[in-house]
Amino acid sequence: MGIVVNQSIKNVIITCFGFGIGAINTLFLFTKFLEEEYYGLVSYLLSASNLIWPLMAFGAHNTLVKFYSSYLKKEQRNRFMSMMLILPLCIAILIGTIGLVLYTYILNYFSEDNTVVQSYVWTIYVLAIALSYFEIFFAWTKVKLKSVFGNIMKELFVRICLMILLFLVYFKVITVHQFIYALVFVYIVRLVVMVTYALRLHEFKFSFSFPRNYISVLKYSLLILLAGSVATLLIDLDKTMIERYLPIEYVAKYGICAYIASVIIIPSRAMHQITYPLTAKLINEKNFDQLRTLYKKSSLNLFAISGLLFVLILCNVNELFKLIPEEYELFIWVVALIGGAKLFDNLLGNNNSILFNSDYYRLILYIGIGMAILAFILNWVCIPVFGVTGAAIATFSAVFCYNLAKLLIVQVKFKMNPFSSKMLLTILFISGFVIGFYFWDFKFHPIVNISIKSIVIGVCYIALLYFFKISEDINTVIKKIPRGA
Repeated sequence: MGIVVNQSIKNVIITCFGFGIGAINTLFLFTKFLEEEYYGLVSYLLSASNLIWPLMAFGAHNTLVKFYSSYLKKEQRNRFMSMMLILPLCIAILIGTIGLVLYTYILNYFSEDNTVVQSYVWTIYVLAIALSYFEIFFAWTKVKLKSVFGNIMKELFVRICLMILLFLVYFKVITVHQFIYALVFVYIVRLVVMVTYALRLHEFKFSFSFPRNYISVLKYSLLILLAGSVATLLIDLDKTMIERYLPIEYVAKYGICAYIASVIIIPSRAMHQITYPLTAKLINEKNFDQLRTLYKKSSLNLFAISGLLFVLILCNVNELFKLIPEEYELFIWVVALIGGAKLFDNLLGNNNSILFNSDYYRLILYIGIGMAILAFILNWVCIPVFGVTGAAIATFSAVFCYNLAKLLIVQVKFKMNPFSSKMLLTILFISGFVIGFYFWDFKFHPIVNISIKSIVIGVCYIALLYFFKISEDINTVIKKIPRGA
């Protein structure tokens, strides 16, 4: 776990900075510098592109991680990596051609309600290409266990550029329309930088020949494409369906609450950058003892850390919304339900890595398709009845069922699970802190209230983790802090 802890700590710091800047953008700059309609438009364009890019990537970013270490000869490795570049390009051309043929119908889709989207439909396609190839070249760096720079580009670069662009809008240097075009350009620049960095790590020579096991690679890519699309669908389907049933500004209102809750995924996003390739290596080597250890440790560490974030968010969210313009109302159940779904994601540890790099990834595909259909039906039923809270209910229900199924598959097929008495104790800590601190507020300025309550909660929570020895890795990190290590 040494390299995991080392790079995970760096990635956690980077991701925290990224989410901090993202929080400033989401909660304060977007809400004050853009009208609700255009904030909702930007949220919709990004959500729609997030739904499409996994299709374009054709699962190449996951396939790279799974098969890279299995190629021992340089020639076969070059053929494999070349194949990973060609396939997404073919899919992008196919989707682009279909889009051109159906462009009039796509525009008419937005002709009745939310017409503001029409002028920017094309940006969804460009953003999807930039996102798909960025993830592919990011995967190139992960297989070399060099995830930190890619994480900087993923978590910090776009958010910093967004902040600059928002200030340019505020000072009337650029218009809102130019802001959206500039945002697309930022994603393209990020891709170019990532390509340059990734190619420096590999002695790569492009080849038009496929590797010897290209059939297996294609089959895996196709199934991972569908499975990955399902996972993305469960994340962004709610925002795109809100646009169909409610005015587009509600996409922004829901997006704010969902973003606040999504802070809980910081630990998992950081740790997965390094545990994913390690899991693939352990499975390829059939080292199941170390895999079991990695599974339990990653699950417990992630759940304990994300539990603190869950408590901090729920206990401070009312004060936080006092700092946001009144037109952006708090939907507390959206925060709680989306937060709960993210907390469950963290509890799984490297479960996804185990399944996607094993022979049982097909099962995830079938279950995932069922969950995507369930999510669509639940959104279709719940949003008209419960509004944006209905979208959160649908997302939580689908994610809960999906994650439960993945836990059961790993238990049945690998005879391993992440649960322990320490995890049960962590659940009790999380529940107790939420109940004990949610209704406890001071009569100071919201920022002062949030600061005081966060310090009290943080110190008490970490102290309990330390004294009850919930995690050896967390205790090791805490012991190093006084020495400045």
